[in-house]
Amino acid sequence: MASPDLDAWLPEPASGTFHRRAARADPDVLWEAAGSVRLSESRVLGRVVRWRIPGTPPEITYRELLAREPFTLLEAGERHSLSAIVGRIWTLRRDYPPLPDAGAFRHWQEPGTARVLFAHWVEPAGGGRSALVSATRVGVVDRQARLGLRLVRPLIATFEPLIGSEALSVAVSRAERG
Repeated sequence: MASPDLDAWLPEPASGTFHRRAARADPDVLWEAAGSVRLSESRVLGRVVRWRIPGTPPEITYRELLAREPFTLLEAGERHSLSAIVGRIWTLRRDYPPLPDAGAFRHWQEPGTARVLFAHWVEPAGGGRSALVSATRVGVVDRQARLGLRLVRPLIATFEPLIGSEALSVAVSRAERG
């Protein structure tokens, strides 16, 4: 169970997050539990996501969300998935152009925009435990995008801890209950 190669998709990010939650559960059970977490089960984070992506139903799972527009599923494996979104993530206009395929993410260079990589995987945690990991990387295309990212950093800093405290915690609890 190796972690996915994030550098292959987005080397040298301008910003990023990393959360890891260990569970007393088999890796497959933990991965299955992670895939079943719905936006409605993470109260604040789910509402923030639905505000940023109008029309998103509260009962959709995070895994389903990250596999449909405006996201692009880049890679999915036995115990990992990588998704992406591009655009001006700091605007209220919700400017997320669709990507026709994974290769378009690698080569995205639209001025004034960012590329965002969302990675989730399960890894060994020792002592018969496994861990669920969530990592996000943001890459900027140019100086204008770097300034835009600077505007949204306080918002990211406020809400990104909810990934671990809400969404990952639900998955770990569900996996440990079996």
